[in-house]
Amino acid sequence: MALPPLEDRTVSAPVVESTSPLAEAAKKLRAGRASHLSGVHALGDGVDAFAARVALIDAAVGGIDLQYYIWHDDLTGGLLLDALRRAADRGVRVRLLLDDNNTSGMDGLLTAVEDHPTMELRLFNPFMQRKLRMAGYLGDFARLNRRMHNKALIVDGVVCVVGGRNIGDEYFDAGTDTGFIDLDVAVIGPAVDEVAASFQAFWDSGSSHPAERVLKKPSVEDRARLAALGDTVRARAEAMQYAAAVRDSRLLSDYAAGRLAFDWVPVRLVADDPGKGLGGTAAGDTLLGRLGAALDGEPAKELLIVSPYFVPGEDGARALLALAGKGVTVRVLTNALEATDVGAVHAGYARYRKRLLQGGVQLYELRRASAARSSAARAMRGSSGASLHAKTFAVDRDRLFVGSFNFDPRSAVFNTELGLVIRSPRMAQELADLFDSQIPALAYEVRLDAEGRLEWVERDGEQTRMLHREPGRTVLRSIGLGVLSVLPIEKLL
Repeated sequence: MALPPLEDRTVSAPVVESTSPLAEAAKKLRAGRASHLSGVHALGDGVDAFAARVALIDAAVGGIDLQYYIWHDDLTGGLLLDALRRAADRGVRVRLLLDDNNTSGMDGLLTAVEDHPTMELRLFNPFMQRKLRMAGYLGDFARLNRRMHNKALIVDGVVCVVGGRNIGDEYFDAGTDTGFIDLDVAVIGPAVDEVAASFQAFWDSGSSHPAERVLKKPSVEDRARLAALGDTVRARAEAMQYAAAVRDSRLLSDYAAGRLAFDWVPVRLVADDPGKGLGGTAAGDTLLGRLGAALDGEPAKELLIVSPYFVPGEDGARALLALAGKGVTVRVLTNALEATDVGAVHAGYARYRKRLLQGGVQLYELRRASAARSSAARAMRGSSGASLHAKTFAVDRDRLFVGSFNFDPRSAVFNTELGLVIRSPRMAQELADLFDSQIPALAYEVRLDAEGRLEWVERDGEQTRMLHREPGRTVLRSIGLGVLSVLPIEKLL
């Protein structure tokens, strides 16, 4: 099926409400600060990260722009969508840009969103075959393989939230079995204008299609479901406890009272050009192409990487080994086999372990059991989840990246990505402190023994165990990983 035409799409621009409550609070917080500095507040705890989004949406006066890779039809997804609907009901313009790869089963609800008079929904690289989506790949793989992985929320043009979290219970510590340790930042100041401009570029791009041209018209039941969504979700037993935890968050009151702690530092947006979604972006217009300038060159002393899906590829491996060869300390935290949610990615990463270790790169793999049971996981800028999802790295204990970019070929080549380079020695030092103190207790340290074989160091308090078989590897899983490791799929990971 052919894509719908893009002509005559509704034209709209970012909304900046200089007299909104959020703007007034931002003005007070910025008083006396240099105009080029942005205020950054880290959102490591999942409940706080959710509360921040709800609070900002509830306080909106003029406009809300959102772009996300995943939006689940679950507790937190329903509550956030209801908050957007309530904002739209009071006249706030809402623009929602969703990657269409993960909207299966939500067409009825999404078409009701698009039908609301003050809400607009666009789908990035949509599937025109709505029921048998896999069939769409047969005739349009090159386009459908390119996804929008960006995650951003901009409210009234004065506050934004950027980071690794999608919208779903596992990202917000909402009681799921598979929770994620993740990281967002709330930002005020000039960096918000850059994020808003990036959103606008994606909104206007050739990959973003008005939902009304892709989805069927909403039924009476669809409209009724959206109108009653909040009540329906809040009536669920598990919602009451989570709602109480959100109410206990003091983020909004602290923000309004000027008590919320912000780091006032230079912040730069690094993002892919949206043309990457159609395969038409020059290397200089990609996140990777822009990253070096934003970081002011390569690391001189230390590079710390946190990436749940870490597949460096040949070029990345050579770059990391070159840094280590110059005496730069390179340390990487990724998911252990037992903690990963994507086995193919682990197979891709495993190919590089020995070579990286031989070249002096230090590797840590997050333990599923430790992350699930240890309160120290909160110190790792995340709640007590079971799997790593944060995407961040620090350079020379001086600057930090927070965003959606994984160190893998998919993020580099096929997905569009977005993040912020934050020149904050304090935040960069915090990540270094975690590698020094908390991460060794929460992760396996991967080493080579005297005979050059892999071993995993497990620390539990004062006890240390040396494991000579990869934790979580069973015979059946070994067979599966072995097959995946020889398939020519690395560039898709």
